[in-house]
This record gives sequence, C-alpha cells and structure tokens, in this order.
Amino acid sequence: MSRVLITGAAGFVGRTLCEMLSASDYLIRAALRSDRSVMDCREKTVVGDIDESTDWKSALTGVDLVIHLAARTHVLRDGRANSDVYSKTNVSGTRNLVNASAEAGVHRFIYLSSIKVNGEQTVDRAFGPNDRPEPVDAYGASKWKGEQIVAEAGTRSGMEFVIVRSPLVYGAGVRANFLHLMQRIERQWVLPLGAIDNRRSLVSVWNLCDLLRTVLRHPDAPGKTWMVSDGEDLSTPELIRRIARAMDRRARLLSAPAGLLRLCGMLVGRSAEISRLCGSLVVDIAQTRTDLAWSPPLSVDEGLARTAAWYLATIR
Repeated sequence: MSRVLITGAAGFVGRTLCEMLSASDYLIRAALRSDRSVMDCREKTVVGDIDESTDWKSALTGVDLVIHLAARTHVLRDGRANSDVYSKTNVSGTRNLVNASAEAGVHRFIYLSSIKVNGEQTVDRAFGPNDRPEPVDAYGASKWKGEQIVAEAGTRSGMEFVIVRSPLVYGAGVRANFLHLMQRIERQWVLPLGAIDNRRSLVSVWNLCDLLRTVLRHPDAPGKTWMVSDGEDLSTPELIRRIARAMDRRARLLSAPAGLLRLCGMLVGRSAEISRLCGSLVVDIAQTRTDLAWSPPLSVDEGLARTAAWYLATIR
C-alpha cells in the first residue's frame, strides 16, 4: 500500500482528497499545521508553518508520494505588502519540501498550482498548459515560481513530478467569494449581473480530487502540466441561475451595463472583484482528457447540487 503525504490536509481540498484516497486503498499521512486540526485519518504529522525552515524529515519517512496542496492562497484586496508572505510559503516553503522529498526518495511529487499562473483573463481562446505564463499578481507569480522549483528539483534528482493548474474550486466547505455569492442568492438579493456576457471555468472539489488521484499513478502524468475544470464553462449570470436552481431559489438578476459595474467597482475600491465577475477566464482540458483518458466524473450541475446541499444544511 502506497503512503501519500498530503500537505494542507485539513483544508478545503485536503479533506476531500484524504477521504477519496483513503477509500482508494492509499495510506494517508496528513501534514498538519497544528495538533488542533481535526482529521480522521490513520497517520498525522504536525509540521507547523510551511516555510524555508520546516523540518520534513520525520513526515517524509516511508513516504512514496507527495501531494503539495498547502499554500498562501489568493485573497481579494490582499495588498502588495503581503507579497513576501506569498513568497515565504509558496516559494521558499515549496523549495524546502520538494528538496526534502527528493532526498527522502519520494517517487512522485504532485504540485497543485493555479490558473493565475497563466493570467487573469482570456480573450479569444482558453488557456492551455503550454501557453506562456503571465501572472499578474503576487499570488500568481508565487505559484509560477513554485512550479519552476518543483520542475527543477525533479529534473535534477530524477524524482517524478506533476503540476496541476486549477481554476476556482467550489464544493462542500467552500469559503470566500463563492460562499458569499451563495449567501446572496439564498437571501434573494437582486444581483446587477444579468447583462454580463463572459465565460469562466470552474472545478468542483470532487472533480479536482479525482484528477489528483489519477495523476498519482498514471504513467503519462509525470513531467507535465495538466489543466483541470468541470468541462463546462459558464457566464456569471448562468452560474447564478444554476446555483439558484440547485438551492431551489429564484435567481434575481438585474441587467446593469458591464461598464457601469466596472466604474462602480473602481469608485468603491473593488475593481479586481468586479473584473473577475465581468471578465472571462477559461481553461482548455483537451490534453488532460486525451492523454490521461480522464473526464470530470461530476457535471457542473451535480457539483453545484452537492455544494448547495452542504450550504443549506449549514444554515438550518
């Protein structure tokens, strides 16, 4: 039975991944920030903050595979002053872990990255795995640097490495902007987003974890970057309608011009958030489908239904 070390195991993606891999006969070792994290798995190891000084020796003992999920994640309105925080965890912390993994004889190292490595918006075509990275913010830049560090360490040591770039992830336990959108839909807010004509890729936590499970063993996965999504891209108003339907609510949409929304966003200091709501960000998973013989096991509607059921249960 292969032993898998999962960083960020107590997080949103990590919990689902631990459950899925445990059910697939992997031996999971959860790397946790503190002993207060509640995790139902056979092996746990407390590593503290992930940075250049984290001691991975005992955590990596007997480990065959590593999935590195833990990261300082992007937060809207997170200022430039925090760029050093991104670097500390996503760059220095990743370098320390991947080097320690290579020294410990880990067979394969999987790094969860972000579509923000490619940029913030797509215009005439979707982002693919071979497109030139053009990160815009400190978070995207830190994830791109993390990818380079993983590839360099793997190439130098002979350790297999896999990179997965993900768009926005939703599912049971989701937080931040997706949760806020669900709250507004459930409370029947009127949302002035009906006129937006864009396309955005999403991925449910269940589809993402299924791909991570696939690349753990697939012989063609190493040495490459793989894109992931639910396989159906939605406009912002269509996403709202789908969420509302999953929650048995009415989507209350007002068709305000996108230009007016952008102006209002600029006036109230929320330009980045409005830009994401109005702009397109689409990923191309054709190579993932073909080369890995993988397709998202859940449709968008199935993923949203599971997410809505979780959300409604939390408010009852």
